[in-house]
Amino acid sequence: MAVDLYGQCADYGPIIEACKRYEVPLIEDAAEALGATYNGTFAGKFGVMGIFSFNGNKIITTSGGGMLVSDNEDYIKHARFLSTQARDPAPHYQHSHVGYNYRLSNLLAAIGRGQLEKLEEKMANRRRINQFYKRALIDLPGIEFMPEATYGRSNCWLTVILITPEKFGVDRKAVRLVLEKENIESRPIWKPMNMQPVFEISQGTSGIAHGDSKRHKARVVGGKVSEDLFERGLCLPSGT
Repeated sequence: MAVDLYGQCADYGPIIEACKRYEVPLIEDAAEALGATYNGTFAGKFGVMGIFSFNGNKIITTSGGGMLVSDNEDYIKHARFLSTQARDPAPHYQHSHVGYNYRLSNLLAAIGRGQLEKLEEKMANRRRINQFYKRALIDLPGIEFMPEATYGRSNCWLTVILITPEKFGVDRKAVRLVLEKENIESRPIWKPMNMQPVFEISQGTSGIAHGDSKRHKARVVGGKVSEDLFERGLCLPSGT
């Protein structure tokens, strides 16, 4: 599962090549990248299935929910089946599979479609916000912006900076708390999966750690880069 982060597509060329070589299906998490492109192709089209989010903080919103897209009609048919309680074709409520109630209402879908018609305008606004921050902060020592990759175009969903405290004078947390006092919301960048408490496993059990049980981390490959980004990264207010 490849993730398009903060409005920018992953580098799909080598990812697709590796997936083909090892016959691994590719699923694209394009939740944050609606409207972004990779070599001229829009986000959500690179895997066997793409995923978009319409959460309240995304570039268009239906207040919640999202959308799956795929060229495989069987995948979409099965997703619809699971998302509408997985009811068997019977005159009564009968279930041979575990289903969910994940459907998007017609009213919320209409709101989303209305915003989709203004997607280019919304992206332009986000890019203006990104450029505003760069003009204001780019010359400050210890401040780095997430670069826009040469292979595509970001929707600039969130403007993200790295703060190096040795050069800037204070760390990311100090900046966040000062903004918070002014009722301005900023957030650390996403906490890496390998640092999440849910993956601290109780010794000798298969469950989540409780109480004073001896705990150990789940197996991790790599992660040092994402840990450093988490320690220094800050998402700036980017809403239009």
